[in-house]
Amino acid sequence: MTEADTNRLKWRIIDIVSHFFEEHFGENASKLEEEFVRQFDLLLERHATEDAAEIPKLQNLIKEFKPALSSILQPGKDFDRLMWEVTPILNAALSGAEKQRIESEAKTQRKSDTVKEPRTRVYPTYDNSANLNLLSVGIDVGSSTSHLVFSRLALRRERSFMNPTNRFQLVDREITYESEIIFTPLLDRTTIDIEAIVEFCKDEYQKAGITPEMVDTGAVVVTGETAKKQNADEIVRRLASESGKFVSAAAGPNFESILGAMGSGIVALSRETNRTIMNVDIGGGTSNLAIASNGNVLTTSCINVGGRLLGIDDEFKIWRIDEPTNFVMNELGMNYKLGDIIPEEDVRIIAREYAKALVEVMRGPANSRIARELMMTGDIELSKHIDEFSFSGGVAEIYYGSEETYDDIGRYLAEEIRTLVDEQGLSIIEPENLIRATVIGAGAFTLSVSGSTCYFDESIEFPISNIPVIPVNVTKENYSPDTVGKEIERAFTKIDMVEGKDLVALYFKDSLYRSYTWLQEFVQAIEHALPKSVASKKMIILLFKSDIGKMVGLTIRRETSIQNNLICLDELYLEEGDWIDIGAPLHEGQVFPVTVKSLVFNQDKEYSVS
Repeated sequence: MTEADTNRLKWRIIDIVSHFFEEHFGENASKLEEEFVRQFDLLLERHATEDAAEIPKLQNLIKEFKPALSSILQPGKDFDRLMWEVTPILNAALSGAEKQRIESEAKTQRKSDTVKEPRTRVYPTYDNSANLNLLSVGIDVGSSTSHLVFSRLALRRERSFMNPTNRFQLVDREITYESEIIFTPLLDRTTIDIEAIVEFCKDEYQKAGITPEMVDTGAVVVTGETAKKQNADEIVRRLASESGKFVSAAAGPNFESILGAMGSGIVALSRETNRTIMNVDIGGGTSNLAIASNGNVLTTSCINVGGRLLGIDDEFKIWRIDEPTNFVMNELGMNYKLGDIIPEEDVRIIAREYAKALVEVMRGPANSRIARELMMTGDIELSKHIDEFSFSGGVAEIYYGSEETYDDIGRYLAEEIRTLVDEQGLSIIEPENLIRATVIGAGAFTLSVSGSTCYFDESIEFPISNIPVIPVNVTKENYSPDTVGKEIERAFTKIDMVEGKDLVALYFKDSLYRSYTWLQEFVQAIEHALPKSVASKKMIILLFKSDIGKMVGLTIRRETSIQNNLICLDELYLEEGDWIDIGAPLHEGQVFPVTVKSLVFNQDKEYSVS
């Protein structure tokens, strides 16, 4: 048994006690939790100078649990029940550690034939699991089309020694309703028809027999060229506010790439097949690339290649020209305007240039002038060999055989991509979901759930939306109270945020020490690093990768002047540049729904003209 195992066991025990207090002592629970942790830590610190081996540490953990609990609870029913619940876990851990020690010694001394198996007591098991079932919505307002889906998300928590952090895991997703797919309504080439979109969503909710009050979570995304429209921000925020209890507004090319890969089914397929797959979600305005391997998205990219960038009717009369197409036509020496009749051959030439640019960035960096200018992000990182390629999105429907046409160049683009892919001999597979990939991603894959060892001020109103995440570079190796202050100041400066003015989430990614003495120092350093926030009682949000949120929150309340407007969440996996929304706590206040997203609106690209 390692030191990490012993620490996990300690926090598992604290978590069991905390949940017991919450279930049985109501308003006094927090005070009891706080005092138990303090007493437990003080008793354990008496052994700090003793044998550093893991079994003595484990024995001390067992030895001091009962005195710590006795300082809080009088002998009686509650005391006995907690002892009954915790003692088997402690004894089983000690038996396992003893067994490991004996086996290790036997192997070292080569006397395994004389070693007897230790006897392990078996205790009765009991059901200590919990389930959460959430209704989620995904709404996609895209360059060509708009639609929505409803999904049922099932989360389960198994409370056991093997799951010491007590976290809910997403165990199942089921799409329960898919809406009609409509052409995205526009008032003009720069403005989305908000009322038409809102009315469409209301109608689909009614058809599905769902009201906004029934929706627990989800996301609204504007994708492709639609994210550049003047009122893109307004439309997603309005839809998000009217669609459910905790529905997030999101936009951004890399975020779209992740949703497309998730919703298409390619990420799950990469885990099942142990293959590295590039998914390319080709919509009306952009193509979003994502590489998936072993169930994870490794890297993403986006290029302005889509079927709706040039709109033509059955007579080849141009009714829509987006800026990327103006640029491509200029490079080709063409000069068509709205209302012109364009020869089919020129339509195919334009589609071929788009296809060449897309396949170029699928295979390597954007080197040609057209590909470089069409890129919305940096090149996709191609250090890992790609085993297979897949396409999703509206244009993919045509690529894989649909005869549907949309009064644009989508059909020509699909044909040209197929020709180039065949010429290069790329291995192509068809994903589970095509045109609905992004909306399924938005509805079924945007939700994260915090760990269940969190702390929050119950007077805070949720949801809290659009919080920038700023990582703080504090580790076990560089830790000191001064370092905490300097790194928090550096984190604010790095993203041009002002302490005391801007609401941010400070994220501590690395594991930190858990002793009571260290926690005292750490929380006091937090208080000193945020003087303006503390003075003005501005909300302070602390996020952790490890399961330490509740202990930090309790220690802050006990050791600092910060008594309210505080949230400490843990077991979250975040990166620099992320934005998050935090929903109201679930499961009796134990866990929080969190949407990790991006927010990139109105990013008009200036195309250089040669």
